This record gives sequence, C-alpha cells and structure tokens, in this order.
Amino acid sequence: MNSVLITGANRSIGLETAKQLSEKGFFVYLGSRDLSKGEEAVKNLNQDGFANIKAIQIDVTNTESIQGAKNIIEQEQGKLDVLINNAGVLGALPQEASLANLSGIRDTFDTNFFGVINVTQIFIELLKKSENPRISNITSGLGSLTLHSDPSWKYHAIKAVSYVSSKAALNAFTITLAYELRDLPFKVNAIDPGYTATDFNHFSGPGSVESAASFIVKHTITDENGPTGKFFSNDIEDESEESPW
Repeated sequence: MNSVLITGANRSIGLETAKQLSEKGFFVYLGSRDLSKGEEAVKNLNQDGFANIKAIQIDVTNTESIQGAKNIIEQEQGKLDVLINNAGVLGALPQEASLANLSGIRDTFDTNFFGVINVTQIFIELLKKSENPRISNITSGLGSLTLHSDPSWKYHAIKAVSYVSSKAALNAFTITLAYELRDLPFKVNAIDPGYTATDFNHFSGPGSVESAASFIVKHTITDENGPTGKFFSNDIEDESEESPW
C-alpha cells in the first residue's frame, strides 16, 4: 500500500485531500500541528467509513516535530511515496509592501517557505525509497509574478505582500528541486487548488473543497510519464491547467 503525508490536513482542503486519497487506496498520514485535532478528524473520518488514515503530529516550523513524524513513518512504512506540503498561513491583512510588519512576514515565510523546505529535506530519504515518489507543494495563484505584473489581472497589487512573496518563493523552490531530482523517478510540482471557500479566507472563495482536493490529487498521482517542475492552477481556464510563473 502506498503512503502519503499531508501537512496541515486536519481541516479544509487538506482534510478533503486525505479523504480522496484514502478512497484511492493510500495509507494516509494526516498531519496536524495539534495532534488532538488530527485525532478528532480521523475519528470522524472513520465514522464516515474512511479507512487507513492515521493522525500524526507535525509542526512544519519545528525541526524536532518534523523529525519525530519522519521516524514514525519510517518505522511503520519504511518509505514514503507521496509528500503533500499543504500547511500554510495567510497572515493578518492588509499587508502593504511599505508598511508590513517584518516579524509578520517572517512568520508567514516560516510556515509557507522554510517549513516546506525543512519537511522536504527531512523526508527526502524516505521518498527516495519509493518507486514513484511524488512531492506536491500547495501554492496559490497569488504566487505568480507574471500575473501580478499584469495590471488587468483581477488580483493585481493585492495587499498581501507576506503571503504573495512566500508563495512566489515556494514556486521558485519547486522549480529548483524538480530540476535537481530530474534524473530520478520523482515528480515535483507546485499546485494551486484555486480560490476556494474555506475558513482560511472567511469562505470568500467561489470554489469547493471537493474540487480543490480533486485538483491536487489529479496533479499529484501521476504516472512515470507525468510532468515535473510545473505550476498547475485550478483557476486557469486552459486545457493545460498550467499557470504562468
């Protein structure tokens, strides 16, 4: 049975992604910063008929926590097939470039950027033991520099400099990681689930968590001929579903 770790999965899109991957036969490690919340989520999933899901404590801003999660998965599985770096924070809004609090920017980067790097580097050893390792970095269309440089784009110059910058940095990390691993069976992609109605944005998005999770699963569970080093977005109305960087 293939295994997957989803960070920040005790609610919202991460939780729905756990459901859908469970239905596809994966053993799902439902990552949660607060283990009790993760265990409560798994209890509810079990009651709804979802199996092979285990809550695991992981705080992406804490190296000891990440290493602890890695040790558990290594002992139980011996490898990891899929890593979905889903945990993220928005930060307090508005975030104006000339006025944003530096500590707030650092906090956002700690989760959205440095946290992803730390989790990925610690788990890369287990991923290399998989026959078809996959890494999906959950990003946002707001991380596209091309779109942000277009004054006609509907989110142009949005006052969210911490979040926008952290996701642009995450996209850059994704490209460099994919290139580094290009000669191995890895597929590494940045995936934007789209503007989704969640508590993350006070349910202002038009998309559903079901659609968002389905998009993540689609671009994560690919075959050996699947793409790598790409930026896919659920908000792009194009057959390729690729977003400009």
